[in-house]
Parts: sequence; C-alpha cells; structure tokens
Amino acid sequence: MRVTPKEWFKSGSPFIWLNAGAVAISIIMVIGLLIFIAMKGLVHFYPGAIVKAEYHLPGQATTMIMGQVADSEMVPAKQLEEIGLDVPAGQIEAERILLKVGNRDVYGGDFRWVLKHHMQNETFPKKAIAIERREWGNFYGYLGKVKEGDQVIADAQVDDEAAWAAFQQQIERALDIHDDIMDIQKDEIGAINYGIERLRLKERGYVLDNALTDERKAELAEARAELDGQYKVLQVELNKLYEAFNRDHFTAFEMGGQEVELEVSMVVRAFRPNAMGPLDKTAHYFSKLGEFLLDDPREANTEGGVFPAIFGTVLMVILMAIMVTPLGVVAAVYLREYAKQGFMTRVIRIAVNNLAGVPSIVYGVFGLGFFVYFLGGTIDELFFPEALPSPTFGTSGLLWASITLALLTLPVVIVATEEGLARIPRMMREGSLALGATKWETLSRVVLPMASPAMMTGVILAVARAAGEVAPLMLVGVVKLAPTLPLNGNYPFLHLDQKFMHLGFHIYDVGFQSPNVEAARPLVYATALLLVIVIALLNLSAIAIRNHLREKYKALEM
Repeated sequence: MRVTPKEWFKSGSPFIWLNAGAVAISIIMVIGLLIFIAMKGLVHFYPGAIVKAEYHLPGQATTMIMGQVADSEMVPAKQLEEIGLDVPAGQIEAERILLKVGNRDVYGGDFRWVLKHHMQNETFPKKAIAIERREWGNFYGYLGKVKEGDQVIADAQVDDEAAWAAFQQQIERALDIHDDIMDIQKDEIGAINYGIERLRLKERGYVLDNALTDERKAELAEARAELDGQYKVLQVELNKLYEAFNRDHFTAFEMGGQEVELEVSMVVRAFRPNAMGPLDKTAHYFSKLGEFLLDDPREANTEGGVFPAIFGTVLMVILMAIMVTPLGVVAAVYLREYAKQGFMTRVIRIAVNNLAGVPSIVYGVFGLGFFVYFLGGTIDELFFPEALPSPTFGTSGLLWASITLALLTLPVVIVATEEGLARIPRMMREGSLALGATKWETLSRVVLPMASPAMMTGVILAVARAAGEVAPLMLVGVVKLAPTLPLNGNYPFLHLDQKFMHLGFHIYDVGFQSPNVEAARPLVYATALLLVIVIALLNLSAIAIRNHLREKYKALEM
C-alpha cells in the first residue's frame, strides 16, 4: 500500500528520523571534540625529533637553528610580502613552523617561528640532546664535559658513550637526592613547623584566657625545645643532602657553538630523541604521562604534573556530594511527602527551579560574602581567637568552596529526588500503612529505597556540574599553586580551611595567565582531557552505585 506524504508526516516518522539524526550529530560532535583535544594534548608527551638546519632570510646572514617542531601553519603569500618576506615562485601560501628552540637563558625565548622554505641542509643529529630543567625550560644542544665537583670525569668529545652514561648516572643520583630533600622539607620539617605553630596558638590562647601559668609555660617551652631539637637534626641532614645535590656539573654546547655550564641538580631528564627507537620512545611517553599525573607543577604550571589539581578536584567533589545529598533529599521528601500541596509549595518549587538557572558566579559572590566573611569570620571569633587577626575559616578554603558548590547544585538534587518520589505508586504507601507501619517506617523502608536511583541521578548531575565549575571557586578557595595538599599527616589531617588547586582553574590559569603561552598550549589540551576523564570516572562511580541500588530494590517495585 502506497503511503502519501501527508500520511507519512501524520505518522510521526519524520520526527523520529529528525531526532535520531540530531542524536547522531551530537554524539559525533562530542567524540570529535574529545579526539581533537586528545590529539592536541597527548602529543605533548611524545619525544619529537630535534631538527638542525641553516636558516637564511634574504638580506641577512645565515644562522643555525635547532629544536623540536611544536606546530605549523600555512600563511598566505600576500601576508608575507607585506612584511618584506619572499614566497617561492608560483605559490600562493607558504608553510610556517613553530620551532621550540629552548635555551631561554641563552636566547631570551624558547620558541621561534620560521619559514619552511628558508630552512636549508636539514639534519637530525643523533647526538643532539634535549634537557628538561626545573627552571628556564628545555635546553637543546650537545653534551660536553661531565664533572664531579671540579673534576672532569668524562668528555663527550673524547668518548661520547661514556660521557652520556656518566651523565645519566648523575641525573639519577640527583633525582634520588631531590626526592629525599622534598620528603624532609614537606613531610618531616613541615610537620615540625606545623607543631610549632600549634604551640604558638596554644600559648596565645592561654594568654587570652589569662591562664598562662608558670607550669604551662614550662610545658610549652619543653615541647618547643623538643621540636627545635628535631628541626636542628633534620637541618644538618638537609645541608648534607644539598651539598651532595649541588656537587655535579656539566657543560653543553648550544647550536651556535657557545659552551654553557649547567648544574645536574636542575635537570629533570635528558634524552636523545633522534637516537631513540620505538620502545625507547614509548617508555619515554609513559614516563612523561606518569609525571603529568603524579607530580607537582613547576615553571609557572607550564611544566611538571597536575596531581595537586586532580586531588583537590576529586576531594572537593566528594565533600560537595556528602553535603548536598542529605540536604537535597530532606528538602525533596518534605515537599513531596509532608508539605501541604498548596500555593506556597508551588512557589517554593518554582523558586527551586529558578535557582538552577542562576549564574554560578552569583553563588560565588554569595559564598564569599556569607560563608567566608560572615560565617567564617564569626567562627574565627568564637573558636579561633588566638589566631586573629590572621583568619582561619574567615578566608577562602576547601570547606567554603564545597558548601558553595553544594548550594549551587542543590536544586538539581531536589528536583531529581522529588521526581523519583512522585513515580512511586500511591498503593505502595497505602499498603505499608495498612500493614501497621508508621509513616516514618513507610518512608524509610519503602519509599526512600525505591527512590534511591532517582537520588543518585541527582547526585550524578550535581557532580557533573560541580566538577567543571571555575567561576565561584576563584572567589571561595581555589589558588594557582597550593604548597601542600588539604589532606595530609598533620592533625586534624583533613584541613578544611586550606586553599586547594582545581583542574578547571588550572586550565584557565595555564591558558590565559601563563607567561609562556606557546609552552602552555599543549598542557591546556592535556588538562582539559584529564578533567573530562575525571568527571567521567566520578559519574561512572555514581552510575554504578545507582545501578546497584536499582537492582537491590527492584523486588519492591514488583
């Protein structure tokens, strides 16, 4: 039977195909975006080849250039001619390459745009080295002499392999010593400093209470002396480590032949990408990826890792979920199960729905004014007067950031939970009450278990939104660099008053506040991809819990 166009439209088939097409396009766009971010970010960890060439511009002397290709683009010929540069005959555009030349301490900048057709005699020297440093970015050149103190133990111009092996051994030794130094400074000396500060606050508290007796003075002095003794022992050990850490030096030649002497202690890793095979490059790639995930940032966040930002993001989201879930569930239960369904209830529901559309920065301003200045200031006056005028909770921190985001996502949890409660058949409640159960028993043992998947749906939506928020966090707790994690071995272990790092703010800071934009660009993509993965993992964890609850209480629905 032939179907006319009018009947086909009435059947609704066009709208089904239209919706299917829209969903397919959305999925393709999301997958394409993730692939684009991954390609731009993950390539940063691959050891790119070092190219060496002669660079000759018309009317200028030929210079040597060396570095790794960071990016390339096609430039119209007209644009180049306007600034006095030539273009190969017959071409309407020319390739321009962004070369990471490094050696910022020598040249003043570590990136340079060059025209591909002006590069001559390109080579990829096997002995060319790339040195990642704690400061001044990468160094590209050739290894010279390896020194132990003032004594030369190897010379690459005499025996390159022996010099390279000795250089690698010194780097490994320096990295081990650096780890020992960080352990002492961050953990052991950090704990002593924290203990000394607690003694200072305790003494000031006694003074404010007029309770600083001679006996308490003696106790405080004894405790302080014990901590000072521990500090002196650690300081002696630290001085020995620094002496050993700064012992070794090496010389290197940059592409123009200038010899530079550098400290091995400033080297993170050194490698020869042009001499590396596939297995070596794969090992290097995963080593860099591990550093990105597990290390602290360095070089104004443009190098190193983002572990503190990962930790801060996950911890803040967990605290937010712990706060928002009970509040949202209680509010939804009251509105659906206890409140009289009248004008005021409808107004409250409208207000809750409207709160979901309020810009997040407004919540940040509210959190700064109410939670930080008013509530935090009051807490300081009541419970931490000994620390004043330095604020404890009267300043931005992890607690206020979590509460602000809990307030921001509260409408989502309320709406999702209330919809879940509304879907529970009335006969389930009436059957429970008919069997003699009280309203509370019916609510806690029948209604809430059946609505728990809807509650988890609200939590999933809240986590997805909160993990990616940046604007309110800039006002209530997030910082560019936090020296210590908010969860550590110092009492009370979880420091809710401490500022923290966040992946979203890290992306903003690296992308828009970095002094070295070109170096920061691949890290922006890599961190953005990591943030998506973290949010996905948090959501998948909540979805797994929701599915478990759905299976567990499925029998109640039958």
